[in-house]
Amino acid sequence: SDATPQNQHTTHKTNKRFFQLNSIPMNLKSAGGIVLSIITTHLQESQSFSVPSSSQIQSSPVSQSRRLAISTLSTTLLPIFLPNIAAASPTKDSPAPKTTFRRYPQIRFISALGDPKASSGTGADTWGLWRDDPGPRGTYLRDFDKRIAANNNVAPAGWAFDPQDWWVEEHGLIMSTPGPLPRKRFDKDSGLVIPEKRYLVTGAREVTAALTVREDGSWELQEGTLYDVTHLPCRSARYTGGDTCSPKNANLKDFPVKPGAEMPAISGCDKQDYAVLFVLGEEI
Repeated sequence: SDATPQNQHTTHKTNKRFFQLNSIPMNLKSAGGIVLSIITTHLQESQSFSVPSSSQIQSSPVSQSRRLAISTLSTTLLPIFLPNIAAASPTKDSPAPKTTFRRYPQIRFISALGDPKASSGTGADTWGLWRDDPGPRGTYLRDFDKRIAANNNVAPAGWAFDPQDWWVEEHGLIMSTPGPLPRKRFDKDSGLVIPEKRYLVTGAREVTAALTVREDGSWELQEGTLYDVTHLPCRSARYTGGDTCSPKNANLKDFPVKPGAEMPAISGCDKQDYAVLFVLGEEI
């Protein structure tokens, strides 16, 4: 079973569901530095919260499982990075605007396309969002006939399989299709629909950053590159090709896929690999 770090926690004062940290820059590269900044900023607060020791938030090894990564994020990083983090470092002349992030009850997942070395680009209108971890709800390729095809193309978890357009993850599990990634938000203060949306994303390694996606499909990371916020052990690909493309054509020996490697080709299918980003929360 996945282990949860048991190191001793350091307790400080605050218990607000939402708060702004306008003294912490968004380049969250050093977890230890974040802890120190939070402790410095909130030592004087009047209620209590728990900050894990720095040994609990070291970068996760690339070989860790998705479930272990999610467990680690949920128990150590989420209480640190969320609910709210300032969008930028303040200056004497221009204080940083405050961006408030709402923590999700559970981690979500973005399927992203783009240059791994880029910090901005276009095409976010083709990105997807899984609101639940699609792995545990998936069906192994080897079980396609008896668990999906024999059930009117409905998976045991209840999602519909599209024979023309389907997804597979690194262990050879057929996954549900992600929904479209929302790229606008409603601002309650102004009553206006804002044509962009911000998420807090991470690859569970070193970088956690604000990701802005816009209605026109453009996107940008406040810190790091798309590679930096990609969770490398999570591999995903979309397979299309009509009647010639079937999960039955997959070579089961191609799975599992190594962290960071491309997903395997499947005979009769066109394949598109996607990066997987962990989503910790969204701007409110």
